[in-house]
Amino acid sequence: MVKAIFFDIDGTLLSHTTYIVPESTKEALRLLKEKGILTFVATGRHLSEMRDLPIQDLEFDACITLNGQYCFNKEGMIYGLPIEQTDINNIINYVDTNHMPCIFVEDELMYINFNNEVVEKVQKAISTPLPELGDIHRGYTHPIYQVIPYDTNDERLKEIKELMPHCKETQWNPQAVDIIPATGGKQNGIHEVLKYYSIDQSETMSFGDGKNDIDMFDYTEISVAMGNAEDDVKKAADYVTDDIDEDGLYNALKYLYSTLTSPKIQFLIISLNTLYICIICISCIYFSFEIILFFLLSTFKLPY
Repeated sequence: MVKAIFFDIDGTLLSHTTYIVPESTKEALRLLKEKGILTFVATGRHLSEMRDLPIQDLEFDACITLNGQYCFNKEGMIYGLPIEQTDINNIINYVDTNHMPCIFVEDELMYINFNNEVVEKVQKAISTPLPELGDIHRGYTHPIYQVIPYDTNDERLKEIKELMPHCKETQWNPQAVDIIPATGGKQNGIHEVLKYYSIDQSETMSFGDGKNDIDMFDYTEISVAMGNAEDDVKKAADYVTDDIDEDGLYNALKYLYSTLTSPKIQFLIISLNTLYICIICISCIYFSFEIILFFLLSTFKLPY
C-alpha cells in the first residue's frame, strides 16, 4: 500500500508551457490528502526559488530541496548534507580565475557572483527570475549545499570534476549543472524523510521528468515519468503517463491507485502470500519428518 508520494516540481507539478499548476494536478493532490497519503516535494530548487513559483496554494508534508541536500517540514530541518570544504575552496578559486557565473546555495540563501546572457536564458527556460547577486567567498565560512556553474562546456566540466572529487553533477540544462556531494541525491533525501516519518521504502511512489529524478525512480517502489520527460528518464521509470498539460499526473494516479487498491488485485496478493506461507510450512514439515525418520533409522540401525 502506498503511503508516501514524492513529486518533482518543474515539468511535473508546474508546467513551463502554461506557467501554472494544472487544475487536475491540484485535484489529485487534494484527493491524496483525503486518503491519508503523505505528499512530498523532491526538487533541485532552493526554498527561496520555490517561494516565487505559483505553487504556494499546494500543501506538502515536507520538502526535499537541492536534489536531496536539504530536507525540512513545518517543524524545521529534517536532514542536511553540505559539500566538502576543500571542494568549495577549489570551485571558488576556479570561478574567480575563469570569470564564470556560479550560484552558491546555503540553507537560507542562494546567490550568484554575476549574471550574463547565458544565465538569463537558462533562468527564463525554467520560469525563474535571475538569482540575487552575492559574495561567493561566503563559502569559505558558511556551509554550501550545492553549487550551480553556468556557461559550462565539456572542458570546463572536466576541470570542475577534478577540482571537486567529493561531488557529483547533474546536467539539467546544456549550459548549467547542479553539483552536490557524491553521497547525496534525491534518493538520499527521500531515505532520510522516510526514516523521519517511519515509512518503509516499499510504500513509496515518485513522479518526475528530469535526469535528476532517475535516482529517485531507482529508490522508490513505483516510479512514474511524465509524458514530457526525456527518453532516458522514461526508460528508468516503471510507468510513463501523459504530458503534464494533458492531465498526466492525475491520470497516472487515477489508474495506479485504482489498480493498487482493486479488490481483485488485493485478493490475488493475499492469495499468493497465503500460498507462499503454506509452501514454506509444508517444506518445514517434510524436512522435519526426514530428520526424525533418519534419527529413528540410525538409532535402531534399520535399513533406510
